[in-house]
Amino acid sequence: MTPVNDAALDTLFREAHTCSAWQDKPIDNALLHELYELVRLGPTSLNCCPARFVFVRSAEAKERLKGCLSEGNVAKTMAAPVTVIVAQDLEFYEALPRLFPQIDARPWFAGKPAFAETTALRNSSLQGAYLIVVARALGLDTGPMSGFDGAKVDAAFFAGSTWKSNFLVNLGYGEPGKTHPRNPRLSFDEAARIA
Repeated sequence: MTPVNDAALDTLFREAHTCSAWQDKPIDNALLHELYELVRLGPTSLNCCPARFVFVRSAEAKERLKGCLSEGNVAKTMAAPVTVIVAQDLEFYEALPRLFPQIDARPWFAGKPAFAETTALRNSSLQGAYLIVVARALGLDTGPMSGFDGAKVDAAFFAGSTWKSNFLVNLGYGEPGKTHPRNPRLSFDEAARIA
């Protein structure tokens, strides 16, 4: 693989910040489809693809989501053109015969809810991270967050299903000049080691 250039690294990481202030500029369905088409290509264990995405943007859906949010997340989420509920399908393994035909891996998870949920959480989190990076690559700003009541989100959006919320990501075009400076990050020596 060829490394990306510095401009791409700036777009994806160095100059990108979590966004909380949004322009009143919509995101069309074609861009959401393009976003997903790229996100789905990211690797997951056994190609299990447990993430499920709900792109919340209608007034009715936003109102349902509003009652699930922590107070500090209401204004920025209501202002964002789209909020993605990154969820996990706890029965993701039902698609394994199609997604990973090399091995019959479905029995590894069926009837083992704790193992299935751990796998779903780990891999849907990974897919949610892909969503953030791909959104940035497509020119969108992102605001990931976990300040919400998961049980309320699940009741409002996933009742009667095997889907369960993981985290939220606001998407849109950030308001110029209203991005907070980046907070410190841990250094390599604090957070990593070479074994």
